Amino acid sequence: MTGEYQHNLDSKGRLFIPARLREELGNIFYVTLSMDKCLSAYSADSWRDFSDKVNAMPYVKQRKMRPLFAYAAKCELDPQGRILIPQNLRDYAGLTKNVTVVGCNNHAELWDAAAWSEINAIETTPENISAVMEELEF
Repeated sequence: MTGEYQHNLDSKGRLFIPARLREELGNIFYVTLSMDKCLSAYSADSWRDFSDKVNAMPYVKQRKMRPLFAYAAKCELDPQGRILIPQNLRDYAGLTKNVTVVGCNNHAELWDAAAWSEINAIETTPENISAVMEELEF
């Protein structure tokens, strides 16, 4: 998934998902916590792959994944292309009004727009891009 999109949460906690990302996420997908202060959205297939990897782990390691499943929400697009983001997920990511939706390879991320702006400024320096390219051996 690729791209960066600006949208607003409505008063009921619904967020419009960009058409380009809807094609890849599908009509039903999963939203959960991320390592950053944002949310991650996975297509049903990607979520199944993730769940299979967790199932293959020893039980002790599976327990560490508990928050990702406890907070996960199965989201279904409404006819206007919106999803309802549960309050506990909005609270975790600090989503109140302005949201930036970012394509991030096999998933999308949902960021508070101000938080994304700060992270984006750090991550898009020539030095950081160079380091990433070197790490990927480009």
